[in-house]
Amino acid sequence: MRFAVNHSCGGIGGARVGALFAGNSPIPVETPALLLSTRKGLPAFLSRDLLANLPFPGPHPLHISPINFIHGPTPSIISSIGGLHQMLALQNCVFVASARDSIESLPESVAANKLGASFETPGGRRLVKPSDYMEIISSLKPDFWASLADEVPAWVSEKRNKASVDRTVRWLDDCIALDKTGGSNIFGAIVGGASVEERKRCATEVAKKNVRGFYIGGFGLGESMEERPSLLNTVVDSLPEEKPRQISGLALPEEVLQGVAAGIDLFDSTYIYQLTFGGLALIFPIDILEGEIFNTQLHNFDDFTKINLRAAVYRKDTSPLVENCSCYTCQNHTRAYINHLLNVHEMLAQILLEIHNTHHYLGFFRSIREAIKIDKFDLFCKKFVEGRRAHLTSSQPCYDVHESPFLSTQTN
Repeated sequence: MRFAVNHSCGGIGGARVGALFAGNSPIPVETPALLLSTRKGLPAFLSRDLLANLPFPGPHPLHISPINFIHGPTPSIISSIGGLHQMLALQNCVFVASARDSIESLPESVAANKLGASFETPGGRRLVKPSDYMEIISSLKPDFWASLADEVPAWVSEKRNKASVDRTVRWLDDCIALDKTGGSNIFGAIVGGASVEERKRCATEVAKKNVRGFYIGGFGLGESMEERPSLLNTVVDSLPEEKPRQISGLALPEEVLQGVAAGIDLFDSTYIYQLTFGGLALIFPIDILEGEIFNTQLHNFDDFTKINLRAAVYRKDTSPLVENCSCYTCQNHTRAYINHLLNVHEMLAQILLEIHNTHHYLGFFRSIREAIKIDKFDLFCKKFVEGRRAHLTSSQPCYDVHESPFLSTQTN
């Protein structure tokens, strides 16, 4: 694995564009990049052939949780096949492994102890030790992976937060010692909850280790939008600029913009899956700097970013999800058809929605990269916020924009 920063805004810690070389592809993954959430290697509603048609500028970066493989197939079977790339016949994809996802392996801080981290899984609560974790990592053979972390929510006590940092740093040493490649593809996990001091302590300790990048965990677990920038900046300021940074827990467009502004390179989240499963479609403008405006009629149950296609109001709507969208769904189907598929519980609805939502969100990340390249990321953020604020004030006259922490912190 090799990473290079090609352009940055605002120096160290600011938004930046990079190139991540990993796997068998000579074409890099352009960052900031979205890691597609998967269930044991593939997105929930996309097959291998549909995945190949997504608008990635390079190899497809896919996020996997090793915890999902606890319930089979076993590590020995996966290892005998040759790893995840061979098992799924996705040799040109980049697999990124970290324990947490928001669907099937939720961190459970109450049951974690000095021996290992605890996760809520479909098979019940599981305690995962570094040795168990590394056995699965060794069999999956991901292109790079994050060390085991004790991620805690923002409301835990100072003592519990300090213990999570001590355990995470210790487990990083264990993972490096157990790795047969000597830690050549490991991302050191950084935790610390909502404490600036513990975040800095953890980042400083992990930065001293022999790691190829950094996994910033513990976000999206109760911290407020107002306190998040200071936590992110504290961590990033303690890390070397030449190594990539991955984060978990930042999913919404506003949260992604916060992460990019702090200098995050890779985002893994289950946002697309959650939207698709709920019958929602992304519709917000993505080519903001080119003058694209929001021109979709919304209803009381919709917001600036998405629409609910289960609603009866779309039963006779023959327009595409998004005008001028080039995805297969928008080029071939209407809102009325997807509304029908959802109401008769046809799985094709989720397939078409995931095609569109993935295509749209990848376009959002592409626009972010283009804005950084021309030093207009701040303007991009400002126009995005103004568009959202304009919608909120026009559709809900009694809405106070200062109630939104993102809008108030970005516009003051």
